[in-house]
Amino acid sequence: MRWVVAVLAVLAIAVAVWRLEAGRAGLEIGAFDIPGGPPATLTVAPGTEPAPVVVVAHGFAGSRQLMEPFALTLARAGYLVVSFDFMGHGRNPRPMTGDVTTVDGTTRLMVEEVRAVARAALAHPRSDGRLAYLGHSMASDLIIRAALQEPAVGAVVAVSAFSQAVTAERPANLLLVAGEWEGRLREEALRILRMTEAEAGEGETVGDMAVGTARRMVTAPGVEHVGVLYAPAALDAAAAWLDAVFARDGAVPAQARGGWILLLLAGVTALAWPLARALPAAPAVGGPVPLRLFLWAALLPAVAVPLLLAPVETRVLPVLVADYLVLHFAAYGAIVIGLLARAGRLRGQFPGRVWGLAGLVAVVSIAGFGLVLDRYVANFLPHAGRIAVIAGLALGAVAYSLGEALLLEAGRARVWRVLLVRGAFLASLIAAVALDFERLMFLLIILPVILLFFLIFGTIGGWIGRRSGLAAVGGIGLGLMLAWALGVTFPLFA
Repeated sequence: MRWVVAVLAVLAIAVAVWRLEAGRAGLEIGAFDIPGGPPATLTVAPGTEPAPVVVVAHGFAGSRQLMEPFALTLARAGYLVVSFDFMGHGRNPRPMTGDVTTVDGTTRLMVEEVRAVARAALAHPRSDGRLAYLGHSMASDLIIRAALQEPAVGAVVAVSAFSQAVTAERPANLLLVAGEWEGRLREEALRILRMTEAEAGEGETVGDMAVGTARRMVTAPGVEHVGVLYAPAALDAAAAWLDAVFARDGAVPAQARGGWILLLLAGVTALAWPLARALPAAPAVGGPVPLRLFLWAALLPAVAVPLLLAPVETRVLPVLVADYLVLHFAAYGAIVIGLLARAGRLRGQFPGRVWGLAGLVAVVSIAGFGLVLDRYVANFLPHAGRIAVIAGLALGAVAYSLGEALLLEAGRARVWRVLLVRGAFLASLIAAVALDFERLMFLLIILPVILLFFLIFGTIGGWIGRRSGLAAVGGIGLGLMLAWALGVTFPLFA
């Protein structure tokens, strides 16, 4: 069975990579140098005649890779596409600066980045001098503000948009795209649309494209805030809108990539099972955690940690809310491990072989998933400025992950216990945000990352624990993986 699963997993990976690479085939994709500007990528079809430039901008905690579905779709439609990493994001070593709460602070600096990228792209020999902006979430506001300062912008595509800078007539020729499951952002898109025509509805074009006042809203069915970036309906709508604005006819049906990415992640995850079975087999250390002890260890930190840390404020790591997250992880793990240690549950959990096996788990997890994620999903390779951040996060992430692995008996706990432990941790983060929303609201951004970690690496941790018999192998190894994933996701901030 181990070999059967391994072969099927490798086959799934191979098929997914083949299909994803087919989406990139035939295009020129390479670094685009912007002197003094952010790292950027130029995507264009070979032989493209001078064509309009489209500057593609990612959202908060995103990167160029996350916007690749739009870049590929528009390049195939004959546009010159430049995507880039905002300050503090992806591979951009320049941290976010200024006041994030004011338009004249960080927002102004990031708008200047958008305009700098546009100037460099317009100077490219394949540019015909016409310009469009496309941005997701946070970047929707930034590109709208950039367009208001640049009369040459012929069209704007705002995905998952929100902005107080829009007027009834500007920015020029605005397409609004939202996912069906983005409730408030769909309402915001309708609000912006109805600034031009009070009775306008989804799918209706209002205004005059010839004079630049056209406006339209499109809903991508069955997707949320990230899924909208992979939705063919969103990709096709963007290409069709730009073709209409620039009087072109190059759009081709968008290639679906989301399903292949899910297949790729499923294949890599499935491959972890036969790899875990290759570890030395050993009987479990310790029996089931008694119910009373389990409930104390599962619920006490969920209540205590948000309350204990509410008055604490630190400024050590140059990453938004990472200082708090380190403390939250560390305190949570310390309480769980302390309660288990007091009950004698740590005896025999740390033989000498633990450390080598845990290191092996960390290296294989980071390398295996990192290669996949960095090429097809989002930035996963840190620049030098992020190494200290990852190390700092590891102090807390390993403590939390180890405590959870011990409490869940190295993957042998019943399903209701798993759901209670992980649900309680997520609830503790939500409670922390509720106690200090202004300071910790960015923690909400990482909740999907934590949930995805639980789904994928929680499953892998169970396989490793049940095979090795030691909670610490998966707890330490996957804790390092969690620190790495968060360390390359959070925006750097000075």
